[in-house]
Amino acid sequence: MQVEGNLTGGGSGGSGRGDDAAAENAQAWTRVKRRLRAELGEDIFASWFARLELEEVNAGTARLSVPTRFLKSWIESHYLDRVLNTFRSELEQVARIEVGVRGTGAPARPAAPKPLSAATAAVRAPAAPAPLTAPASPSATETDAPRGEAGGDLSGAPLDVRLSFVNFVVARSNALAHAAAERVSRHDGEAPLYNPLYVHAGVGLGKTHLLHAIGHAAREAGRRVIYLTADRFMYGFVNALKTQNALAFKERLRAIDLLVLDDVQFIQGKSIQAEFGHTINALVDAGRQVVVASDRPPTELDALEERVRSRLAGGLVVEIGGLDEQLRASILSARLAAVQAAHPNFEVSPQVAAYVAKAITANGRDLEGAVNRLLAHATLTGSPVTMETAETAIRDLVKNREPKRIKIEDIQKLVASRYNVSRSDILSERRTAAVVKPRQIAMYLSKVLTLRSLPEIGRRFGGRDHTTVLHAVRKIEKQIGEDAVLGDEVELLKRMLQD
Repeated sequence: MQVEGNLTGGGSGGSGRGDDAAAENAQAWTRVKRRLRAELGEDIFASWFARLELEEVNAGTARLSVPTRFLKSWIESHYLDRVLNTFRSELEQVARIEVGVRGTGAPARPAAPKPLSAATAAVRAPAAPAPLTAPASPSATETDAPRGEAGGDLSGAPLDVRLSFVNFVVARSNALAHAAAERVSRHDGEAPLYNPLYVHAGVGLGKTHLLHAIGHAAREAGRRVIYLTADRFMYGFVNALKTQNALAFKERLRAIDLLVLDDVQFIQGKSIQAEFGHTINALVDAGRQVVVASDRPPTELDALEERVRSRLAGGLVVEIGGLDEQLRASILSARLAAVQAAHPNFEVSPQVAAYVAKAITANGRDLEGAVNRLLAHATLTGSPVTMETAETAIRDLVKNREPKRIKIEDIQKLVASRYNVSRSDILSERRTAAVVKPRQIAMYLSKVLTLRSLPEIGRRFGGRDHTTVLHAVRKIEKQIGEDAVLGDEVELLKRMLQD
């Protein structure tokens, strides 16, 4: 089945009735996903349902789509009845569910490029401006199934030609990740220094850009590279098992020079996790480079076995931080220059650009979306881009500026990540220096950033007494006054929690 994208209303009648039906269907689907998230939990929902979309409801059939065949197979095998029952409770006329793969059955055509991510955006050549609309995700550009010899063509997902080191905007928040990425991509034959390299960051901050850049540079150096999303790795392994070619799959995967794996947080299933761990071990032990990206540090990949998390954490773990205003301005300037090269009449004043860079703080994809909206306004209406135009166009992209309510759990997770320990370590009875210091910093931040009492903070830190919390608070206060480096570190943690 070919899926055409946007939600359409079921039934017959005029356009008004169709629009009403489409709106009703969309609202019902939103409620379905909300219920699935609440009933199944955030981890399961993010792994299997976050990219499940409603295409249409027609003649009692709700047609859904996902970006890969693996997701389609998994949902049909494990969750189809649950989705149907939940949908039926929200929309009575739904009697059947069909799941398709977005893009399958369509005429063959080159995969659409994806929008530049966070730290992405140096000026591109005028001959190849980025598209106005956001194209499919990397998963959706993959071929339907691995093909070829003995259980699978493992050429991997395609690398985006625009995502290179040349057009990656470097700033303080991503400088370490960028330097490490360049180092591993230009491996000179010696044993890899950072192996595995583990990059983690939130959405739209540039980690996928770095992965593609590593792949391009390594291939230019003549190395054998495979870039895989977690979905594609899982599908390839499951398909190899079904076709009884698992051994060939493993041998081919381990015969490369560089494995680049994106979105590792989505890897699910005991046997798949075991194979993933074996593959990482085999490549690292053989001196082959492994690069992994995720939305969280390895210590927080609760779905993975402890030994796999330990192996990932045993290399170089680097975080790409949030975008400061200067970096956002650089990204926006580069994006505007690229669009203006293709649309010479499109002008944005420095005042408007400064406003957009200051107002949009979440990630680079929102900056990309802001430029697309401004361009659409200018080209469709023929009107100049004013401050009023910009305020209206990006209203829903502007982050709520009300003070953020900070949770003790968030403090614990952030501090654990920064000091390369687990949250369970902080809550434990361990008294090693590597654990005591982050524990005391987390207690201090809980006191100064929340309204919780000392006894309540103590309870949230493994049932400790309030005097323990008070001791930690006083000790960190004293050390901050004596140690400028620690003071800067604690201040950075405060800003990260308050952003």
